[in-house]
Amino acid sequence: MNIKELEKEYIQSLNQFYDVEESKSIFYLSATSILKVTQSELLVKKDRVLTEKETDNLIKVLNDLKKGKPVQQVLGKAFFYGVPLQINEHVLIPRPETEELVDWVIKEIKDKKESLLDIGTGSGCIPIAIKMNLPALSVSALDISDEALKIASANAILNETDIDFIEADILSYSSDKRYDVIVSNPPYIREIEKADMHENVLAHEPHSALFVSDDNPLIFYKSISDFAYTNLNPNGYLFFEINEFLWEETLQVLIDKGFKNIELKKDMQGKDRMIMARTNP
Repeated sequence: MNIKELEKEYIQSLNQFYDVEESKSIFYLSATSILKVTQSELLVKKDRVLTEKETDNLIKVLNDLKKGKPVQQVLGKAFFYGVPLQINEHVLIPRPETEELVDWVIKEIKDKKESLLDIGTGSGCIPIAIKMNLPALSVSALDISDEALKIASANAILNETDIDFIEADILSYSSDKRYDVIVSNPPYIREIEKADMHENVLAHEPHSALFVSDDNPLIFYKSISDFAYTNLNPNGYLFFEINEFLWEETLQVLIDKGFKNIELKKDMQGKDRMIMARTNP
């Protein structure tokens, strides 16, 4: 079997989950990972006949993908803001919109601030990417999940970044430590929104990192805002990734808590997905 034939098999086998372009992307990601080649090399060598071992490995990946498992979990890795990460079923797969949040944080704070806390860190993608771009920053990251923190710690080691990890539930956590920046991508998808989500997300990613109840969807934003208002230094920054359908309500939470200079930002798809707020001087 050559590369072109196997690509066709991926597309046909995955059509119940993905359209043709998505299936192609998944095949390229799988093949470059298994064959240890770049995508450019893959595209110009589609007639290359695969060895038995290469074919077996790529078919094994395909069999897992046919069960609806996300390709990043099958391969055990993902890239986020240019950073390689280990991924498993205990952490969310990093999304492009979260890269936009990280980009905003980096550009906004640059070298003006000294300390940052990421709340609900999961794979550690946010603090690791920020630390790699702002190495002088003292970075901490908090999560309730011991399993998630194991992956985040492994990712910090993989990328040679020094990050202080904290195992705690932000809904009940208190600390005397103060920070210049707090950033969070907390759970924000309501139960009523599940019907619009891809099956492989629902079946394979941790629900505790995704979903909140319909009757209290802003529970984490309220708690994190309370913590931030107490634990941010003067002129501190609070950054959130938010639910596009609840941007007005989230904005109001920050106004009610007393934050200033609140800015709402759209992602590349034109959705209201990020908020920045400041504490008083």
